[in-house]
Amino acid sequence: MGPDAPTILGIFAHPDDESLACGGLIARAAALSARVVLVSLTRGEGGPAPESDAAALAAQRSEEFKAAARVLGAEAAVVLDHADGMLPWLDHAALERDIRQLVATHQPDVVVTFDADGLYWHPDHISVHERVTAVVAALGAAAPALFYVSMPPGQMRAVAARAGGADVVPGLHDPDAFGAAAPPPTLVIDAGSLAARKLAAIRCHVSQFAASAFAMLTADDAALIAHEHYRRADVGAAGLTLLDRIGTPPARASA
Repeated sequence: MGPDAPTILGIFAHPDDESLACGGLIARAAALSARVVLVSLTRGEGGPAPESDAAALAAQRSEEFKAAARVLGAEAAVVLDHADGMLPWLDHAALERDIRQLVATHQPDVVVTFDADGLYWHPDHISVHERVTAVVAALGAAAPALFYVSMPPGQMRAVAARAGGADVVPGLHDPDAFGAAAPPPTLVIDAGSLAARKLAAIRCHVSQFAASAFAMLTADDAALIAHEHYRRADVGAAGLTLLDRIGTPPARASA
């Protein structure tokens, strides 16, 4: 990986968000020798796992996050220790301070985070969207480009249907919540053959997906999750990025 390779910083709420939302982008960017750093602001201790206490689950999910990052080809997986399930109610200044430090440390060309709908209106995800946007906006001329990721409507219903109606996320019984009323994308990224790597990364998150629809898919089914939706923020740097190089405008993507 050369010294001039672009850097993508993905900032998310929980271990597994990165693989589920933008595993295709991560895999494609890494295959093109981009430097990818993934961040989870929490250790995911609030996630479903009935046989684990919070500390054990946090440790397990942190290791799953690192394993998924390796599968996708990311250079680093950084786990912070903010309280899972509480991000909207934590001190916004403290969250933004941590996000600014991440940007200062890794000097990304592009930051990727959730769109305003938080994939499926998850409060933690929406809070991360708001805090990352505030940080990038405040950086002014020094800001990286900012892209938001959302789910293509209907994609998770197709996954659930292929798996006989199983939940795609434990406890979330309506697959149509994913991408419902998401802002329209400005780019569509197709993972192509690397969709299989995205599926493998999702499956690294055993604590969350061992009994989900994703556990029932075959490698041939990975095409169901190949397409990802991105929207360029109206804050952050302008100009072409790696995402613009590998993405396709929505009209062309659906043609």
